[in-house]
Order: sequence, then C-alpha cells, then structure tokens
Amino acid sequence: MPANAAIWFAADGYDPAARGINGRRVAGESFLRGFFAHGAVEEFVSLAHASADHAAFAAMARAAGVTRPLRAVRLDAPAAMRPVEVVSYPAPLDPVECWRRAPHGGAAWALTGITHTISTNAVMRCLFELRSAPQMPWDALICTSHAVQAAVRRLMELGEDQLARRFPGAVLPARPLLPVIPLGVHCDEFAPDPAAGTGLRARLGIAPEDVVAATIARLTPDEKFDPFPLFLAMQEAQSRLSAAGGGRMHLILCGQFRVSHWNEVFRNGAAQLMPSCGYHLLDGGNAAERRATLSAADIFVFPIDNVQETFGLAPVEAMAAGLPVVVSDWDGLKDTVTPETGFRIPTELPGQGALTHLSQRHLGGTDDYVQYVGQLAALTRLDVGALAGALTALATDPDLRARMGAAGRARARALYDWRVVIPQIQALWAEQVAMLAHARRRPDPRHAPLDAALIPTGPAPDLMFAAYPTAFQPGTRRLRPVPLGTRPDLPRTFALRDYRFARRFVEDPARLRAILAAYAPEATAEAVAAATGLAPASIARATAWLLKYHFLEEAP
Repeated sequence: MPANAAIWFAADGYDPAARGINGRRVAGESFLRGFFAHGAVEEFVSLAHASADHAAFAAMARAAGVTRPLRAVRLDAPAAMRPVEVVSYPAPLDPVECWRRAPHGGAAWALTGITHTISTNAVMRCLFELRSAPQMPWDALICTSHAVQAAVRRLMELGEDQLARRFPGAVLPARPLLPVIPLGVHCDEFAPDPAAGTGLRARLGIAPEDVVAATIARLTPDEKFDPFPLFLAMQEAQSRLSAAGGGRMHLILCGQFRVSHWNEVFRNGAAQLMPSCGYHLLDGGNAAERRATLSAADIFVFPIDNVQETFGLAPVEAMAAGLPVVVSDWDGLKDTVTPETGFRIPTELPGQGALTHLSQRHLGGTDDYVQYVGQLAALTRLDVGALAGALTALATDPDLRARMGAAGRARARALYDWRVVIPQIQALWAEQVAMLAHARRRPDPRHAPLDAALIPTGPAPDLMFAAYPTAFQPGTRRLRPVPLGTRPDLPRTFALRDYRFARRFVEDPARLRAILAAYAPEATAEAVAAATGLAPASIARATAWLLKYHFLEEAP
C-alpha cells in the first residue's frame, strides 16, 4: 500500500532558479514535481521552519497543477503531521532530525533521507553522528546508486568500528535502511526539438555532415570534470574521422562557470589540445539552450572524474532525448549506462594509501572541500584512448548512434521516469510505516520518548547553564509594576529594542502588557497564571523579560 510523507521543505533544497543550479537542487525540484504528478496520496504536507517556505512549497504545487489539499506543519510542532508517519528529508539524514523526534518517541515517525554529495566533511561527520544519535531501524537513507550505497556502508562500518573500540561491549542499534532507488527525470520534457537543434547548428556554423558531441554540466575542473582528457580524445577522434573522409567534430559545452577563471582555462585548453575541432560554449542556465543542445547533438559525453558526483542526471536526460552516451565508468553511471545505450570509459584511482594525506588535509582544514576534490580529480585517470575510440565509433556510424539512442530512450522511460521512480519511493515509505506499526505493538524502552530538557545535543538552558546565574527565577515571590515616570512605556521600549531585526520575538507585546497589568498591585507568577489562563512557562518567560527591563520589581 502506498504511503505518504511530509516533505521537509527549505527552498535551498528545491529551487535551482532562485538558489543556483546544482545537482541536488535540480534533483530536488524534479522530485517534487514528480511527486506532485505521480504521488498516490490524498494530500501534500510541507514541514518547514518558516511561513515563507510553506508559501514556496504551495507555489510549486500550484505551478505543477496540484488540486489536492495542501497542509503546512511547523517544524517546531512536527507531531501535527499525523496521520502522515514519514518525513522525507532532501539530503543525507541529519542527526538533528533524530533528536527532533526523540521527545515524541523513537517510533513516532520514520525519517527518509537521500544521498547527493557524500564527500564533504559535513556529510561524513553527519553519517558518523547518525549512529550515535537516536536513529531507528525504520529510518532510511536512499542511495541513488550501488556505488554510493557501498561508500555509505563503508563509512558506517568505520564509524561502528570506532564506537566499538571506544565503548567495548556496547551493542549498536540496527543501521537505517539503505535502499538503492535512482533519481528520476521527466522524460517527456527531453523529447528532441528538431527545429531548435537545426537552428543551433546553423547559429554555431556546424555543417550537416559534422558530428556534435555535447555535455550539459557545471563547468569546473575541480568539482565536476577536467576537460583536458576530453579535449585530447576529441582531437584523436577528429583525426580518425578525417582519415575516413568524415566531417568536422564539434564540442558543445552547455553550462556555467561559477569561477570566471575556468572559462579561460577551458577555452585555451580547447585551442591547444583539440585545434581541429569546433569549441562552443552555451549558457546552461537557459532552459532553451539546454534543450537546443540535446536536440543539436549527435553524442552526449559526460567524462566525470570527481567524487562530488554521485548519480549523474545529465546522461539520463540525454538518454531520454534519444542520444547515445559516452560516460566515465564512475559511481552512478555504472548503473544507468549499459553497452546497449552507450560506452563507459574505464577510470582509475591510486590505491594503497597514496591518497590518505589528502583526506587528512581535508579533515584537518588545511585543504578546503574544493581543493580536496580537485586534487582527487587530478589523480583520477580517464582512459583517453578508450574515450577517443568510443567517440570515433559513434562519429563514424550513424546506425550505431540511432540504435544506442533508441535503447537509451527506452531505458530512461522504463527505469528513470518519475512515474516509475515515485512508486518505488512510496513503497519504501510503506515499508517504514509497517516497521513502525510492528514496533508500536512491541514497545521497547529504547524507543520511549526522551524528556526534551535532557537531549544531550541541546539540553534545557536551566540545566546546561545552571552554574551561570546567581539564582533562578522563583515563581512564588510577589512582584509589582514599577512606576515609569518619564521613561518610555512598554510598547515604546519593545519597539526601541527592535526584536524584528533578529526575526524572533521573546513574547507578543500585547501579552506582555496583559501580564504586566495582572501583576498590579502585586502578585506571584502563579497568581498571574491563574488570572490570565496562560501557561506557567509563558508567564515565566514574560516575567523574566519584564524584570530585565525593570517593568517589574520585588514587592517589599
């Protein structure tokens, strides 16, 4: 039975147009549209910190044509998401979400995360800390490829070994579920547009007999791919194509340079390393240019050499467009590209401790993340000879291009369209709900609610900072309002302090005025709570503020 999940929503995870194009945002936005279109649910639930995030979620739903109910749940009141029992998190599971659940009990709901980049220090620490947080066996971390699943397992094994050495005899709970579910695409959106393709080739001066290899990617040798092996292979393929009486080869790079310096490096590298080939740069932020690129190309090439990559959406999009693909034999591309749909080019990394110093420099902060992955990429071999051979085979054989393109289109529709992927995700959610139901039938003290004041990563301030103040505010003393004379009254003082700047109000000014009035002529906090009907904790906070700004004082 399909299950629903509350979508943990922040625009940074789902809005590439506003926050910048990168893999996880593109994937997040694509998933959300896929869920809106193909999710077998009665309502869509957003779980977010701010009303602006709920509004953004609702706007995306309306843009996708959603007519089913939308429900907004505040992240500081997550239990309100019921009857939904799963939270879908747009990144690797954050231990914070386990602690957020802890006061409600470990079986209150299940968490589902997803791998994007896993090579940052932050993500590696996150996965280690997950095993010492109140993570439950019904939580899940979707791995988008078998290679990423293997890497996550290795990280967890290393973490568990460390915990076993640190705490001999300790019994660790089961790991989260680690299912392999791919990212999806909207295949219909990548149908080729012959007019756009012909127009782009004419605009770039590409003759009908010429062969176009294209890629759509972030253009950086540090975080995506080093173009030089591709340039060398293009030049070799051009030489072979010319010898066979063929036309000219062209490379279209449709992407964006976040660092302008790389534009010059790419351009100069192409001029020096593939002087016989055409080199064209298009704006990857322009959707029309991206579609025209896929429509104009004969071959899609994706020579990834970077651990930043985990899945590789672009080749799946190219397959949906009916293009043969040439990719590196790397991470998720091992799953998506088969011999029927394209070529996977062998890759190599140094082994036997040759790279340990790089991980140490990254861990200790000597190298930042970009330096770390850039150095690894510089030592990752992509077989240039095999790449040249694949490009040549496709450039010289239109029938092979057509067969691989048709096979790729069929594979994309069968395995990677969201109408196929969303049911897999909902089946996972259903499995998690079933595990929750089983756990609730057999209560375990390890799953019992944890007093929110005792959460070790964020205990109550009165516990953590007990040694700081002279004393804590007693609720039994009698307080009275202070005569103000000519000083500003409460509303003016509140406005002068300008809590709006921090976007957090200690208390509503109207409630502060009501509580101040309830203290007249003099009263205890307990009496004020009884008179106003407000919770004692609210009275305590308001009383502390009124004392701080000397609107109240102890009665003699």
